[in-house]
Amino acid sequence: MNSVNIKRVIKDMDVEVIYQSKNNNINIIKSDINRPGLQLAGYVDFFAEDRIQIIGNVEWHYLQTLDKQIKFKRLEYLFSHPIPALIVTRDLYISDEALNLAKKYDRTILRSSLSTSKFINNLMIYLDDMLAPNTTMHGVLVDVYGVGVLITGRSGVGKSETALELIKRGHRLIADDAVDIKRKDEGNLKGTAPELIRHFLEIRGIGILDIKRLFGVGAVRNSKTIDLVIELEYWDDKKQYDRTGLDEEYTNILGTKMSKIIVPVKPGRNISMIVEVAARNYRQKKMGYNAALELNNKLIHQMENR
Repeated sequence: MNSVNIKRVIKDMDVEVIYQSKNNNINIIKSDINRPGLQLAGYVDFFAEDRIQIIGNVEWHYLQTLDKQIKFKRLEYLFSHPIPALIVTRDLYISDEALNLAKKYDRTILRSSLSTSKFINNLMIYLDDMLAPNTTMHGVLVDVYGVGVLITGRSGVGKSETALELIKRGHRLIADDAVDIKRKDEGNLKGTAPELIRHFLEIRGIGILDIKRLFGVGAVRNSKTIDLVIELEYWDDKKQYDRTGLDEEYTNILGTKMSKIIVPVKPGRNISMIVEVAARNYRQKKMGYNAALELNNKLIHQMENR
């Protein structure tokens, strides 16, 4: 199960630390959050204690209406549970009793200047991204005509050389050699490069190339949704390759079904041009036109009329 440490959340979300727990192993495992209005009102059933707790304008002002003893009792109930953190929005004042209870039970209190709805939206997007199922695949990810093409294949088959030719043709590099892939809730796969090798490309015989510096910022991008997988393999004379495009092939990445094309490689074949055409054809299919089916229907119609 994926998780993100509360220290990473504090750093990435740029929140003010009012009190930080001494426990270094507080990990967030859910992207959902909880606004503990019902718990502060006295309804304690179904308390989602494993989520980050958010106190906004409504909860804060409600607390000010409570009797001092009741207010203390409700806050103590909140802090006595192993909540990952309590975050107060809108730079609202944090009372001494809340701070003392946080210290007593060793619970983290944070504060943000953002409005509650905006902060919650930012936090949920952040946690969705950090907690998404992920994997790393060997390959090259390029943006070709707006289509995210993941080029896979054995080492030395020509993936990086194909990507370099595509970049020269005006397309963009996302990742070379290692592609970090995350699955979003909608089933989309987002590919990025590991931070260390981002925008770098390895070409055997030359070495490491900085694509951003060589070709400019327009030749790279940081991430792209993966739409199509193209597997390069050495040409095998004994193998029967698809010549019509009627037989759709798929691969599974993180439980998501992806269109896949196998392209045989041999001297004389312009692989980069084939990748370009494959991307164009993919877009055409998405728009409802399949050239292979169209030709097949014409042949069937002609045979029926004979």
